[in-house]
Amino acid sequence: MNIQRYGTTRRYSHMVAHDSTVYLVEVPANLDADITAQSENLLASVEQQLIQAHSDKSRLLMVTIYLADMADYDAMNVVWENWLPEGSAPVR
Repeated sequence: MNIQRYGTTRRYSHMVAHDSTVYLVEVPANLDADITAQSENLLASVEQQLIQAHSDKSRLLMVTIYLADMADYDAMNVVWENWLPEGSAPVR
């Protein structure tokens, strides 16, 4: 069993790879930004972490997105759809 941890602290790791599966969690860095900026920044961070783990956004299997306000759903989806490569939509 191959496990690699990235950005490990005493409490958690920023990312963990088990064999060829990568696990990570991201939260917005700037809660004062609008949903478009939050989504763009968050997805850019996810993309950088995936690159660090020798993966990429076309290989996502499942994504869970939590929104504080469902009124932001459509704006978040615009960013999501522009970020995600065509034909590689994960379970969401």
